[in-house]
Amino acid sequence: MSKFGDLINLKIPILLNFYTEWDEDSQAMHPILKDVAAALGDQAKVIKIDIDKNQELAEVLRIKSLPTFVLYKDGEMVWRKSGVMDANTLVAKLQTTA
Repeated sequence: MSKFGDLINLKIPILLNFYTEWDEDSQAMHPILKDVAAALGDQAKVIKIDIDKNQELAEVLRIKSLPTFVLYKDGEMVWRKSGVMDANTLVAKLQTTA
């Protein structure tokens, strides 16, 4: 969990995507997240977290549905939403947080 603290304390917005390999909606988001990361470059960071491999973190953050997106800025959670989202919505959210 100390790595998580270091990660979310970056000065740029951090978008966490909680997913699993077996969830179809999570899988559908992978190419969209690549587009989001490419569009933002070094203005923000997009990180995918497999809840099957990070169960403790998923429990602490109460991840109940997939995919779930959590946006951090300066160590603070500033936004959270579950479900499939389009690239434009995610890019806009990250840009307004930057």
